[in-house]
Amino acid sequence: MGIFSWIIMGLIVGALAKFIMPGDDPGGIFVTILIGIAGAFVGGFIGSAIGLGEVTGFNLGSLLLAIGGALLLLFVYRRIKK
Repeated sequence: MGIFSWIIMGLIVGALAKFIMPGDDPGGIFVTILIGIAGAFVGGFIGSAIGLGEVTGFNLGSLLLAIGGALLLLFVYRRIKK
């Protein structure tokens, strides 16, 4: 995937993660994109480590892994913030 694809996927994944797990988080669209991109990396790493697959593009499996990673990042961030 190219950089533009990662940005678009990051925006979608970050927005979905914040929709699924709403809360008072800092930042706007750029933070949402970064959460989504980082979530894709985390989800892909964990997914490949336990044999679920990797984030390879715009497909359902990749989106689910990326959303899972973004939700994990939001959860950890909120626990550290408290």
